[in-house]
Amino acid sequence: MHRTAAYIRVSSKSQDHATQKAAIERAASARGDSIAAWYAEKQSAKSLARAELHRLRNDARAGALGRLYVFRLDRLTRSGIRDTLGLIEELQRHGVDVVSVADGFDLNGTAAEVVLAVMAWAAKMERVAINERIAAARERVESDGGRWGRPRRMGRDEVERAADMRASGRTVR
Repeated sequence: MHRTAAYIRVSSKSQDHATQKAAIERAASARGDSIAAWYAEKQSAKSLARAELHRLRNDARAGALGRLYVFRLDRLTRSGIRDTLGLIEELQRHGVDVVSVADGFDLNGTAAEVVLAVMAWAAKMERVAINERIAAARERVESDGGRWGRPRRMGRDEVERAADMRASGRTVR
């Protein structure tokens, strides 16, 4: 049985899938499709090693998918042209018609590989730019005497007490 599925991904726990899901449902409905399976995760796309993507790929290999909706190609991967082209080709080789809702081009056309390569490059460059902005913000905060990262859960007294207890042979817990 070939089913229609959708893959949605956000990078951080504070984000949700609602916008992507609604856009995909509208696009699928306009094509007369109903989404039978959702693959959703909250994880960076800097690597292809993601649980839901792995499950999706296994289902494609098993012939269980006929059409896959994604909000944008960068939801699948931001790790470069090779990974993007390889993943799309793998899915298509197993009979999956990949539909990108927001990118605005057909992944099956004659110029699809060129457009895919450009989109994959742009996604990777966006990931690089995000990392650069984070590094610059961290440097600015630390140069102003601030502390980067999550707030400490223990005060200085508690940290010292824990260190003393650890030195006396007690476990960290």
